[in-house]
Amino acid sequence: MSIPKGRISEVTLYSEALNEDITLLIYLPASFSPLYKYTVLIAQDGRDYFQLGRIARTADELLDDGLIENIIIVGVPYKNVEDRRKKYHPKGELNRAYIRFLAHELVPYIDREFPTYQIGMGRALIGDSLGATVSLMTALLYPHTFGKVLLQSPYVNLDVLTAAEEFQEAQLLSIYHVIGKGETDVKTGDGQKDFLTPNRKLAEIITDKQFPYFYEEFNGDHTWTHWQPDLKRALNQMF
Repeated sequence: MSIPKGRISEVTLYSEALNEDITLLIYLPASFSPLYKYTVLIAQDGRDYFQLGRIARTADELLDDGLIENIIIVGVPYKNVEDRRKKYHPKGELNRAYIRFLAHELVPYIDREFPTYQIGMGRALIGDSLGATVSLMTALLYPHTFGKVLLQSPYVNLDVLTAAEEFQEAQLLSIYHVIGKGETDVKTGDGQKDFLTPNRKLAEIITDKQFPYFYEEFNGDHTWTHWQPDLKRALNQMF
């Protein structure tokens, strides 16, 4: 028997923080009804999560098996590599504006348009690499808005470690965090190659602060070959 498929639509939202139109990919489950409330998952690298990550199909399967709660997935695509870096990198010139967009423009839009829980634990952020970085930094800045964050091989620098170290409300934020044991020679725009060592340092900080936390090192490198199959467990565990 075939699994009921959710619906993916594309909408445009103007961002005052970024002064540009943002394209959104919105997944609604096959059983969507305005009579029910929905948890929201916001994905950076939005198009990648739908195409390479096949996140909609994964959600369809988990929902059909009754393994996750009702969920709406909102993907926020980037325009190009330069745009992604400006918005996602902690030192990117649009990073703070992008984080403001997520918390102050995108969340109110989603809450207006869909039947959501409108509480921190009813909203999650997900991303890979720099997309994971901006997801974590946003959740650390707005833990009452985003109560869950899913990190697939985040880029971790001193800004990220300091933000995690200084965060005082660990009980508000559940974290799912994976990194590949082979991520020791990753090509990045600023020359950082070893992702594994700083991720281990981040894991120590998160563990010490007693966040609700799942951490695992997988056998693999910095690619969708490993992030895509991990999504099923990530969604199952966090929702």
